[in-house]
Amino acid sequence: MATPVWLSIPFAGLLLCIALFPIMKADWWEEHKALVVAFWSVLTLILFTMVFGPAASLETAVDCLFNDYVTFIVLLFGLYCVSGNITFTGDLAGSPAVNVGLLAIGTLLSSCIGTTGSSMLMIRPVIRMNSWRRRRAHIMIFFIFLISNIGGCLTPVGDPPLLMGFMHGVSFFWSLHLFPVMLLNMAVLLFIFYHIDMKEYRADVADGRKPDISKPGTELKIGGGHNIIFLIAIVAAVVLSGTLSNYPMFQNADGSAAGVPLPGGKVFPWASVIEIVIILISALLSFVTTNREVRRKNHFTWGAIEEVATLFIGIFITMQPALLLLKEVGPQLGLNHPAQMFWATGILSSFLDNTPTYLVFLTTAGTLDFTQGMMTTLGIVPANMLMAISCGAVFMGAITYIGNAPNFMVKSMSDENGIAMPSFFGYLKWSVKYLVPVFLLDTVIFFL
Repeated sequence: MATPVWLSIPFAGLLLCIALFPIMKADWWEEHKALVVAFWSVLTLILFTMVFGPAASLETAVDCLFNDYVTFIVLLFGLYCVSGNITFTGDLAGSPAVNVGLLAIGTLLSSCIGTTGSSMLMIRPVIRMNSWRRRRAHIMIFFIFLISNIGGCLTPVGDPPLLMGFMHGVSFFWSLHLFPVMLLNMAVLLFIFYHIDMKEYRADVADGRKPDISKPGTELKIGGGHNIIFLIAIVAAVVLSGTLSNYPMFQNADGSAAGVPLPGGKVFPWASVIEIVIILISALLSFVTTNREVRRKNHFTWGAIEEVATLFIGIFITMQPALLLLKEVGPQLGLNHPAQMFWATGILSSFLDNTPTYLVFLTTAGTLDFTQGMMTTLGIVPANMLMAISCGAVFMGAITYIGNAPNFMVKSMSDENGIAMPSFFGYLKWSVKYLVPVFLLDTVIFFL
């Protein structure tokens, strides 16, 4: 049975609430956001049951909660905990040159420990080094553009869509083909950022603000540095989960994933169970082995992770009909050119989970009967087509706050630290002004 378009109304309703209520009813939203999320989530399940029946609704809900949301939030929780136990202190002050350097380092780091890991590791140093400044929102916006999204394109570790490609036959180091695209985007965005930051920096200095340092740029200390081991362990757990599922001992006789039986006929794969256990143990050991003074210096609280956990459970549930609709219509969209794949994958990844969106269009490309390119389990996909799908899924997650997991976390942590981040539509205005022209440049140079 085809999925009716109107089943996506709760998803649109939740997105509008996330976008509008913080502007129109900020205090009310802070107090009642959980009820709003619950309303749209329950409405989705009721409408889904009316169309597909109770069994299908239960199966979809259980699969979404365990195989999507639980693995997502546990990973985010683990990285949030471990990164909160690492502190950078010293005499570096947030000048335009220093900020460009921090963003560049974080962007390159994202392909090594993932966009979420790099975002959680770098956000506190960036906030702290710029704490003397009043005009800081633009720093965090470009932080999301570069570290939370674009930087994750070089390895399957960098972003979940590329890990999904690796699990379907794309070689581990193939993503290095995307380096020229990432380098161009880094260069253009950092150039733009430098000039914006210089203007705001001079305005802050003109207001009489200056960093409280005695020996500028001479000292940088790391506290809780041993937590890097736990950070690496979490990244390794994600990669391990993606590879274990391909081994026969983690599969049933029919090739499906073996795991813990769930209501509705689904299973929670053993590979995911192992991943979660490693992440939670790493988070626990991080807290046990780190002096709480480190967390105090980081102003560590649970507010940001609580907000993300609350909002994203609703997003994951309400977007299920939209994902089903995409899977049904994807192959009929007539997309057979890299530029089309780049924008179709990217625009949908801005609002939907970029991992299933990537898989839908990779599957679509694999059915187009190409005879040359990357041999995947879904068919042969030409290199330029695979580049377009990969870049679209990874890069354009930066267009909205909900486009990629770390985006909203960075916003929440910035708000928590006194940085007045723009609203949903305010941020969208920034991305349309600065990101979309860069993506058009990508299209002309790499995908036409």
